[in-house]
Amino acid sequence: MLDRSASQGLPPLPGVGYKAQHFSNIMDGAGPVAWLEIHAENYMGDGGRPLAQLRHLAERFPISVHGVGLSIGGEGRLDRSHLSRLKHLVGWLDPASFSEHLAWSTHGAEFLNDLLPLPYTERTLARVIDHIDEVQETVGCRMLLENPSVYVSFAETNLGEIEFLTEIARRTGCGLLLDVNNVFVSCTNRRTDPQDYIDSFPHRLVGEIHLGGHDEDSDDTGQPLLIDAHGSAVVDPVWQLYARAIAVGGAKPTLIEWDNDVPEWPVLAAEAARAARILDRVPA
Repeated sequence: MLDRSASQGLPPLPGVGYKAQHFSNIMDGAGPVAWLEIHAENYMGDGGRPLAQLRHLAERFPISVHGVGLSIGGEGRLDRSHLSRLKHLVGWLDPASFSEHLAWSTHGAEFLNDLLPLPYTERTLARVIDHIDEVQETVGCRMLLENPSVYVSFAETNLGEIEFLTEIARRTGCGLLLDVNNVFVSCTNRRTDPQDYIDSFPHRLVGEIHLGGHDEDSDDTGQPLLIDAHGSAVVDPVWQLYARAIAVGGAKPTLIEWDNDVPEWPVLAAEAARAARILDRVPA
């Protein structure tokens, strides 16, 4: 079991997902934003403007590396070339945090542009644990595993999601990333209570929190169906859940995710400022 954190860790303050159009705004003065997240797959090349900008940002801000392509829950072996590129990125960047999703996105040699859910079974548990062990040993730092957004339930599931995540963390030494919007989306879709989920979550294992927007739809029966879309502001019920999570678990590094239809910098900074006001209410 690996017992090494990624670099020095993130501060228990707001961060945002970095987008290139905001580079000048951030360098001129980031306001309430204390750290930045990048998607690993966007920075696995050998040079160019993206890496040059990232090097400048890393001199001023702690950086969180968030992977979206490892397919931790996939049936097959992890992609060795992808893992090698990730190791190289983490090696030179020395990020404050590294995270991935509890999901799968590969089938054979095909890569699916989505993060798909898993059945929570002993077989799946063993596979995910093996993959996380391999990632942490190869990359050389502790990983945070993010709770998924779920749109379907599997008949073969025989473990609760929180039980599943907690056991993974216990057996691999990884930490957890609590995505509060994912909690709201999944609980709404599964007709369960998101407050109960937050109250039951193992907050001692949480190294980072994510907040984002979602789209609203309905299923064939007219029931609400929420889609984790990252293309809009955080809604009030998610802010309320976040405040509950902070009250229960203490102040944690908190990311505003806005990956689609990205707004101007003042809008994103205002979301971070709202998170800062909630964080200010409780001690770290």
